[in-house]
Amino acid sequence: MSGSLHLIPVGLGEAAPESWLPADARALAGQLDTYIAENAKTARAFLKQIGTTRPLQEITIHTLTDKTDAAQIKAWLEPVHQGADIGLVSEAGCPAVADPGAKVVDAAHRLGVTVKPWVGPSSILLGLMASGLDGQRFAFHGYAPVDAAERAKQLKAWEQHSARHNQTQLLIETPYRNAAMFATLLASLKGDTRLCVARALTTADEWIATHTIADWKKQPAPQLDKMPTLFLYLAR
Repeated sequence: MSGSLHLIPVGLGEAAPESWLPADARALAGQLDTYIAENAKTARAFLKQIGTTRPLQEITIHTLTDKTDAAQIKAWLEPVHQGADIGLVSEAGCPAVADPGAKVVDAAHRLGVTVKPWVGPSSILLGLMASGLDGQRFAFHGYAPVDAAERAKQLKAWEQHSARHNQTQLLIETPYRNAAMFATLLASLKGDTRLCVARALTTADEWIATHTIADWKKQPAPQLDKMPTLFLYLAR
């Protein structure tokens, strides 16, 4: 009997796992003895948090990097054909969504491996749900350019696309550059464009607000330093 590749979400920050991962998913994750992860240290922290049926040192964690080739992924998944279950986890949130784990899932389908997604936190979906912006048409861009001029140019281009297609634009930034990103958004976007800032989702520091750019400029900038933040905007 074949096993499955289980796609298991991990936390977005410091919060009790019972608040963001269903009991069945926690139980399954704690029983697996093999994982594929972007970062073994992060994966072990997640497993320690939820509790495991065997010592952590006995759990195999394969590290997925940009250099991991198809042959290696195929070898990792081979035990599934003999009945083994393997877990796939991301650095944060849902694996394979805006995440390099997608190539593992793609390989699993090509190899005829059963893929089982589990319910858990996705910052993209949580932020979109809470933004009040268009949830029917949206695009996640990941990171904007680091160079200030290029960043402003790209934000404006996404804004134009948003206006033409009534499409919500989503992006993230390295936490220590959140303040700079927020400032660039205010300086680059039109006054009637609606911007949502979703900070530290699912944690005690969670904070979400949506205003027009004009209204954001009338109030103090939010505290975003060193906290994972999702930026969403919709232009008219």
